[in-house]
Amino acid sequence: MNKGIQPLLTARAVTKTYTMGKRTLEVLRGVSLEVGRGEFLALRGASGAGKSTLLHLLGGLDTVDAGEIWFDGEHLARLPESSQTRLRNRKIGFVFQAYHLFPELDALENVCLPARMARTPARETEMCGRELLARVGLKERVDHKPYELSGGEQQRVAIARALINAPELILADEPTGNLDSHTGAEIIELLCSLQAERNATLIIATHDATVAARAPKVVELLDGQIKANEGVDA
Repeated sequence: MNKGIQPLLTARAVTKTYTMGKRTLEVLRGVSLEVGRGEFLALRGASGAGKSTLLHLLGGLDTVDAGEIWFDGEHLARLPESSQTRLRNRKIGFVFQAYHLFPELDALENVCLPARMARTPARETEMCGRELLARVGLKERVDHKPYELSGGEQQRVAIARALINAPELILADEPTGNLDSHTGAEIIELLCSLQAERNATLIIATHDATVAARAPKVVELLDGQIKANEGVDA
């Protein structure tokens, strides 16, 4: 991390193992990582390298078996469950490969859902949701359900939803994985622009070298460990 940049997120010797029947799968093996405020980092690696698992741990969606994760000065494992939920809702925005939109809700309702959970006033929430949908190029699609939108449009809705509570950290897990190359490039360009505008910390997990190359900092995962000599400024 560059000198002078205050760390927002720190992982120390993180390990994670899953048990499937009689088989034990060690996904992460002593991963240590530090990400500064406002930084853009790409987690690169092949399928099965542990990228998604690490992203979920960093965002508090799963718990470590050993090691520590600190977010904004807070040790995640030591926070009460209610505090972890509040942190995820208000300080972290998630973008997933599969979009994870609610099919019964229109675009605006999907975007506004995290703000409603945070009990932001309805009028303020709707205004912000409309502004975000306009910013991601969906001003005319606010009342469309997910099945009425293309894959790229659904991912734009998911990005707007991730930003509705003005999070300090945006975690994007293979955000272009279900998209064609042209649409995927548009989505990455949008994420980069929004990250720069808001000075948010952005971490993208990807197997795509082209996507990873957009990040000033790239960390490569190999067999559950950070590959030697990676994680330096590109």
